[in-house]
Parts: sequence; structure tokens; C-alpha cells
Amino acid sequence: MNQKNQSLSVIIPVYNEEESLPSFAEELIAAVSKIPMPWEIIFVDDGSSDQSQAVIRKIAATDSRVKGVFLGRNAGQTSALSAGIQKSSGTLIASLDADGQNDPKDLERLISKLNEGYDVVSGWRKNRKDPWLNRRLPSQIANALISRVTGVYLHDYGCSLKLYKTEYLKPIRLYGEMHRFVPAFAGFLGAKITELEVNHRPRIKGKSKYGISRTLKVILDLLTVKFMDSYMGKPIYLFGGGGIIMMLLGALAAAITLYKKFALGIFVKDQPLFQVAIFFSLIGFQLLLLGLLAEILVRTYFDIKDKNSYFIRETVGF
Repeated sequence: MNQKNQSLSVIIPVYNEEESLPSFAEELIAAVSKIPMPWEIIFVDDGSSDQSQAVIRKIAATDSRVKGVFLGRNAGQTSALSAGIQKSSGTLIASLDADGQNDPKDLERLISKLNEGYDVVSGWRKNRKDPWLNRRLPSQIANALISRVTGVYLHDYGCSLKLYKTEYLKPIRLYGEMHRFVPAFAGFLGAKITELEVNHRPRIKGKSKYGISRTLKVILDLLTVKFMDSYMGKPIYLFGGGGIIMMLLGALAAAITLYKKFALGIFVKDQPLFQVAIFFSLIGFQLLLLGLLAEILVRTYFDIKDKNSYFIRETVGF
């Protein structure tokens, strides 16, 4: 991408941050104004129950480059981020938290790093200003799990301060609590990913919405991400492979049962292994059928959505 044609969209999911928003918005506008490219700031209110929406309207009224998107109800950070992405117009998309813990001045550093030849730059809160037990420890566990399972190794998946090239973000459809996995999804498309140490500040106003319970949600979401990466295009490999293994175990149990019957004279009714053989065989057959049904559903999905099972990075000569 020609750096002269770059433009920046900054997306800020907001949920009950009326105390932090005014000072944070002022600081953010001052920071992006120093970046030599066209920019826009999109505040996405995720159904706040305080006066966050009114604050966003007031901020947007002062500058046409500041915009507000208001969700009908609290749908979660992933939905808020996704709404902002779809409304954005920049060639680069950055995301930050609205609580003021991310430093807007780091945006310029992220852009410089991306222009070294990367597609995604993820912030790394190396000196994180949060409690260890209920914030940093769960984050460390989650980062290790995500990196191991996805193969995209980052120190800090939970850092909201990230920068993306638009072409690697727009094709991604985010659901549930998948916002923390966006760099991994971009990696699945072939994006070049790096991370950069960023400033992290203690929360001064408002109340944190995160805690140790999120580690369990990360584990559950990670199962979905792994399936989407490895088996979305060929679910028969997962279900069919498991089905074949179960049927082979069932056949082995049946063979042992028959050997004991004819060689040792032990009646089948006296061998619990016979029930195990039947159980394994039935489960294996069901997994095979489930794999075939999943194959049909995946193909129907791609056809109906007019989606491809691949991502084109760029073209030449068209």
C-alpha cells in the first residue's frame, strides 16, 4: 500500500465509560491530529446504561471526523468492534479501549511499525498496571493457550491497542467474544503480524469489566477458533477421523470378545467388553454421519453466502 494513500479509522468500543470519555477523547483527538494522514474516530456505544451516549454525541458535535455508533442493546465488545469495523472507511483500522489505560500517543508508533512491512501490529503491555491475581494472571494463561493453539504467538492478545490493514479485517466476521482472537484470524489469512511494546496506564476513573472468570470463556472460544482454523473447510477430518478411531476400538473389543469365546470358552454374556464394542461402534458410526452432515452444511454455507474458502492477498496485472 502506498503510504501517501493511507487513512486511519480509530474504533473505540464504549460501555459505561461516561467518567473517562471526555478526557480520553480530548487526548485521542490531540494524538491523531498529529498523524499526517486523513483520520476518523468512531465511538461505538455498546448499550451503555449511564450517560456515555450523551457524552459521545457532545464530542461528535465538536468535530466532523468524530462519529458515534449506538447499538440497540448491550451486545458485547466483539459486536461493538465489528460494528465499528463495518462503518469505518480508513485503509488502516486501529482499536483502543475507552477507559484511558491505552495511550493514544502509541498510535503513531504502531503506524510506523506497520509501514516496515507488516499487516497487523499488536500492542504489548509489557509493564501492565493491573492487579496480578485477577487481571494479569488470567491474561498470561489465556495468551499462552491462544498462542499454542492458533500458532500465532503474541505476548498480549488481550491488549485492545492494535492496528490492522483494512483488507485483513473487513473479511472477518466476529461473533460471541471473538475480539481477542482477531490477530489469529488475520494470521489465518496470511497476514504478517508483529507486536510492539506500548504504554499502559492505571485506570483512574470508572470500573473494570474484566476478571478471572474470562479465562474459562477464552478456553471455550478457543475451541471454536481451532475448529474454524483447522476443520472449517473439511469437518469430515475431525468427525470422520474420530468416528474411524471409535469404530476401530469397537472392532478390537469385538475381536477380543470373540477370541475369549472360542479360545477360552467364556460366554459373550459374561464379557463386559462386548457392550463396550457395541458402544464404540455406534458412537463411531454417528460421528461419521455427523462429519458428512457437517460437510454438506459447510458447502451450503459457502454457496449461500457467496463466500470463498480462500483469501486473495493481492493481484497483479488485472
